[in-house]
Amino acid sequence: MASRDLRAEVDFVLLQLLGDLEQLEAKRQALNARVEEGWLSLSKARYAMGAKSVGPLQYASHMEPQVRVGTSESQDGLQKFWMVRAGTQTPEEVGSREAALRRRKGLPRTPEPDSSPAPQNPLKWFGILVPHSLRQAQASFREGLQLAADMASLQSRITWGQSQLQELQEKLKQLEPRAP
Repeated sequence: MASRDLRAEVDFVLLQLLGDLEQLEAKRQALNARVEEGWLSLSKARYAMGAKSVGPLQYASHMEPQVRVGTSESQDGLQKFWMVRAGTQTPEEVGSREAALRRRKGLPRTPEPDSSPAPQNPLKWFGILVPHSLRQAQASFREGLQLAADMASLQSRITWGQSQLQELQEKLKQLEPRAP
């Protein structure tokens, strides 16, 4: 009876693993399409504005990231990745500010300036009126970043599923008597 339950669990984990692999392949194809679309839109923008108008010479001297990758690990060791826009606070950052002492009496303090103001839109490096294709390129690459984070989470889940499947198969081998 235990062997039957173990086989059912192996089947469930295997089906889940195959579903995750199918999702990963679909996301890879979508990522490839977004990146290809982004580069094509970027080349259209270079054609519209001139080859020297869209290039490294227009980049800001000091760049700030617009997104970060957030990670978390669940109790079973499964990691999850997601995109966090710059300027938004994570729960850890909010909690640390509230724990600070407050001065209730005396001179009013001047508010502390934010150490990290929201970063400027990089499209403004290329002028005020940028072609629509440049905006499309930016949107395509942003979607690609989100897909990459989703793919990393899926890959982590696939690795976890493979280890679960191997453990279950080892248990199943120990339960079944060896036939000559």
